[in-house]
Amino acid sequence: MSDLAAADLDVRLEGHRRELTGYCYRMLGSAFEAEDAVQDTLVRAWRSIDKFEGRASLRSWLYRIATNVCLDMLTAGSKRARPMDLTAATPVAGAQLNSRPEVTWLEPVPDGRVLPTTEDPAEAALARESVRLAFVAALQHLPPKQRAVLILREVLAWKASEVAELLDTSVASVNSALQRARSTLAEAEPKQSDAADPLDEEQQKLLDRYVAAFEGYDMTALTALLHEDATLSMPPYDLWLRGHDDIVGWMLGVGEVCRGSRLLPTVANGTPAFAHYHPDHEKGGFTPWALMVIETSGGKVSGICSFLDTERWFPLFDLPARLDEEGHPVPAP
Repeated sequence: MSDLAAADLDVRLEGHRRELTGYCYRMLGSAFEAEDAVQDTLVRAWRSIDKFEGRASLRSWLYRIATNVCLDMLTAGSKRARPMDLTAATPVAGAQLNSRPEVTWLEPVPDGRVLPTTEDPAEAALARESVRLAFVAALQHLPPKQRAVLILREVLAWKASEVAELLDTSVASVNSALQRARSTLAEAEPKQSDAADPLDEEQQKLLDRYVAAFEGYDMTALTALLHEDATLSMPPYDLWLRGHDDIVGWMLGVGEVCRGSRLLPTVANGTPAFAHYHPDHEKGGFTPWALMVIETSGGKVSGICSFLDTERWFPLFDLPARLDEEGHPVPAP
C-alpha cells in the first residue's frame, strides 16, 4: 500500500471512530473499554483491509468487526451495573460504604466521544437518550447478541436484513432477538429523564438553583428541588439512597464533608453533570471529589450519581485538576 493510500485509509477509518465508540459504549457500559474496543477494531481493519471486498460499505464492515470485538470482550458474562441494579435502597440510618471493584460499575462518558454531530433535533434526542445511564444500564440485562441487535435496530436504525448480514444469521432470527430484547428492556423499565440539550429556560433555572443550594449547603432549598423518590448513588460504593429525607440525612451526616464545595457544569451521558470539588484546607482552593451526573424529570431532580474515582473521570472529561480560592480553574503547570 502506498503512503498516500495508507494516509487516505487512516482518515477514512478515523472518520468512524466516534460512532463506533458510541456503539461499543452501549455494548460494554465502559468508556475506557469502548475506546479499547474501537482501537482494536481499527487495527484489525487496517491489517485486513486487503480482504475487504467492498461487497458491503466500509462502515458496515467496521461495525461487523466492532461487534465481534465486543462479543469477545463479553464472553466472560461480565456486565456493568449501577448500585441500584445490585442492592436495595438503604435507609440512611443503616448506610455503610462498601466498595466494589471498578469492573462492577457502569461508567459515565463525555457526549463528545460518543454522540454524532447532527442538525436533526429528533435524531439528536434519540442519540442522547440511548447513552443515558439508566438506558445503558438496562441494556446490560440483555445477552450480548440481543444487545447488539437492539442497538443496531432501535438506536442506529439498521434494517433487519443489514443486521442479519452483520451477524451471519437470518432476518427471522434478528426479529426474534429484537422481540426478546424489547421484552427484557420493558421489564427493566429504565427511568425516563427530561431531554436536556439544549437546556430550556426552566431546566437551566432548576440547575442554577441546584448549584446554589448545594454550594450553600442549604438542605431546605435542596429538598425542594428533589423528587420524593429521588436517588443518590456513589460508585465505587454499592450504597444508594432513595427519597429526599434519606438524601438530606446523608448530606448532614457522612456527607457533611461536602459542605463548602464548588460545582463546575459539564455534560455526561446526554444529561447535565457537574465536576464536584471539595475545599482543600491545607493548600487552599478546591480539589476534585466527584463527577456528579444529574437526571431531571417534571421540573425536579430525580437522580444524582456521583462517580468518585476522579483520577479516571476528570482527565476523560477534560476537567481542571484544581480550582483556586474563588472557584476558578487553575491552569495546568
